[in-house]
Amino acid sequence: MTSKKTAAPTTHGQLAKPPKAARSDGTTGVLFGLGAYGLWGLMPLYFVLLVPANSLEIVANRVLWSLVFCALITTVSRGWGKIKAAARNRRIMGSLTVAGLLIAINWLTYVFAVTTGNAIEASLGYFINPLFSVLLGVFLLKEKLRPLQWLAVGVGFVAVAILTIGYGKLPWVALVLATSFGLYGLVKNRMGKKVDAITSLSLETAALAPLALTTMLILTSLGQATLTDRGPGHFWLMAASGVITAVPLLFFGASASRLSLTSIGLLQFVAPLLQFIVAITVLGETMTLERWIGFAVVWVALAILIVDMLRTYRKFSTKNSVAAH
Repeated sequence: MTSKKTAAPTTHGQLAKPPKAARSDGTTGVLFGLGAYGLWGLMPLYFVLLVPANSLEIVANRVLWSLVFCALITTVSRGWGKIKAAARNRRIMGSLTVAGLLIAINWLTYVFAVTTGNAIEASLGYFINPLFSVLLGVFLLKEKLRPLQWLAVGVGFVAVAILTIGYGKLPWVALVLATSFGLYGLVKNRMGKKVDAITSLSLETAALAPLALTTMLILTSLGQATLTDRGPGHFWLMAASGVITAVPLLFFGASASRLSLTSIGLLQFVAPLLQFIVAITVLGETMTLERWIGFAVVWVALAILIVDMLRTYRKFSTKNSVAAH
């Protein structure tokens, strides 16, 4: 007579429950990605809280406090070896210094835009950044564009023309943001995966630290620094810039390691969309008819780009699936 197998009881006499299925890497990657781009999208709310600090002081503090936060994280994770190894490599250090200068220009322009009532134009910069990145691929990397990519770029140029009419001038804030972030992404892309997110941010901010410290000393001597003159609340808000800068980058790194480039490309539109919504609903910025038309044309260009990304991704997936069988 055979006996039936039963589940082993727990110490409390109850049947043991099967372990919960682990969340897939894809789902985790999407959550980290939404966290990163969501925090970047809500960043204008933080910078507005730092007024009356000007954009130079805010960015200088962002650099210095980010360096402090990175030092703490590096100490806890015992990552000083990685930083020393990267710092000794002239090619890596040179690239990270260039990246640091580009992201400093990006931060300064963005903070200036948000604190002077131009958050809508700042969001435009990140909307058109993918189009600028496509152009960088053509002119610097000699990549060949697919027909839909050419169409998206052409529609993007039309949008800039319409917005120039709407603003009465070139939307220089948006163009500087798109250019600086696009070039920053190019530099980081050419580096490949030679350094992780914390090592990269640590060395980028270390390269900028002398400039940031000099800026703070000059502002203090001119009586324009607010770091210690507005009470402890203002001081700790400024100090929090280290955490607020580093956390989305860590989330982004965790997301990028789990998702395809196509998925990351689709998630990146979360940030400018949130910035746009915050600018209109919370910061009270207004949109003229010409600007609405210009933004609508930008969104059409992005929709074309997204369709092309999805089509390319599906073709690539199909080829891989056929090759596997």
